[in-house]
Amino acid sequence: MIEWSEQHQAIRDAFRKFIQAEIVPHRDELEHGDMPPYVILRKMFATFGIGEMQVERFRRQVEREKSGAAVTQERGARGVSVEAAMDDAAAQLIPTIELCRVCPGMVTAMGVSVQLTGGAIRGRGTIEQKERWVPPLLTMEKVGAWAITEPGSGSDAFGSMQASARRDGDGYVLNGNKTFITNGPYADTIVFICKLDEGNAPRERKVLSFVLDKGMPGLTQSKPLRKMGLHSSPTGELFLEDVRVGRDRLIGEVEDAQARSGAKATFHTERTGVVAMALGIVEECLEVSTKYARERVQFGRAIGEFQLIQAKLAEMEVARMNLQNIIFSTIERSGLGRPASLAEASAGKLYAARAAMHVTLEAVQLFGGNGYMAEFRVEQLCRDAKVLQIYAGTDEIQISQIARSLLGHK
Repeated sequence: MIEWSEQHQAIRDAFRKFIQAEIVPHRDELEHGDMPPYVILRKMFATFGIGEMQVERFRRQVEREKSGAAVTQERGARGVSVEAAMDDAAAQLIPTIELCRVCPGMVTAMGVSVQLTGGAIRGRGTIEQKERWVPPLLTMEKVGAWAITEPGSGSDAFGSMQASARRDGDGYVLNGNKTFITNGPYADTIVFICKLDEGNAPRERKVLSFVLDKGMPGLTQSKPLRKMGLHSSPTGELFLEDVRVGRDRLIGEVEDAQARSGAKATFHTERTGVVAMALGIVEECLEVSTKYARERVQFGRAIGEFQLIQAKLAEMEVARMNLQNIIFSTIERSGLGRPASLAEASAGKLYAARAAMHVTLEAVQLFGGNGYMAEFRVEQLCRDAKVLQIYAGTDEIQISQIARSLLGHK
């Protein structure tokens, strides 16, 4: 794949019209945290039939599982052509790119709810659990949160994890605190990741995942936290004090359901998504910077005539081309049923996050004093871009993952 098809461009244009009509007028409310993003996201899902398509795809998956058919990622095994699979992948990535040009936080709120929370249950849950919790997440009728990070942990999410599950009759008692949880303040459905306390050392404990619902006794969801960027993506804390759950809320309903590997698969999904987010941010910075360079006059000339300004624009364009090529590669891989390895996803995420941060800083510099003002928007994109170097694994973690792969370490 070397360029967007006419169909892809039509999808892109439709989303741009929606964003201009439904999101741009509310950008300040979203940016100041006064307006949660969920009503707009639901309207977007309804307008483009996103929820309906995802639910239909989910139902076909469940029917195959009920009939005993193997669930596989190979497109050919599902009788889907490479071209159709590529169109499907592109249709999922284009909204992310376009939303990130205006309001990157909305992508984070949407992705965590649909792909991470819904995906965790869809990937490892029983058929009953999938049918119970997944469909409302796919339509954004319900908001999902995926809770792994704790106050005392970060990059060492599993090693430093203190949240626990203790067996209690036929069920469990859950305790622990989670922080930096996307959608945490408003989540209806929460995937809570913790360790099974059998009296052994924390680092030796099994990792389990449970599904929680808002309002359960002992579960407290904080108000949104104040932060540097992504203000349209509410972030909060979760507090669990003796929350009692039945085995039906243990994802997979068995204690050896490989929650640790499932969480790593979630990181893979996040890292791939960061490239699309970075592309949207870079495209917007390049567009507004080019326009500003044509119109802004200093020393009697448009600043775009100065070589140093041209250098900044050229670097932005190089970053845009590289990110777009990574996206095209991702779409092609999806069509062939050959997703990137975790190390490859880490490499893409590392480059994308650094490129977005570099481009946004250069955009602020190009705008000068205006770039530091909220009115010109590049300062928002710069603040939003920074988190791409932190969540889904910091740059340092990506470097470690890539190097360990090259050295043959698991």
